[in-house]
Amino acid sequence: MRRFGQRVGIRPECLAEYKRHHAAIWPEIAAAIQDAGIRNYSIFACGTQLFGYFEYEGPDEEYVARMERLASAPRMREWWDLMEPMQVPDPQRARGTWWTDMEEVFHLD
Repeated sequence: MRRFGQRVGIRPECLAEYKRHHAAIWPEIAAAIQDAGIRNYSIFACGTQLFGYFEYEGPDEEYVARMERLASAPRMREWWDLMEPMQVPDPQRARGTWWTDMEEVFHLD
């Protein structure tokens, strides 16, 4: 199991709408996330930042392919087309990414 922390900005005027959409996530999106091996997925808001945490359960060698399959899941582009205008990605993020990956510096079970 691998843990991931990610962050992205959120436009302050969009936070309530963002929360509303996530409170009623489309079943196709939830199923695609789970099919990709993502577990224990949470998004937290702090001011103008969103922090996402999830755990990937699956073979390391399948991670990239599973994330690509997730990106091409039915209705995923439609979901992202709703979410992305509300978000403000870090200009320093890795090429080809939207959320900025964070380095895990401590973990205690």
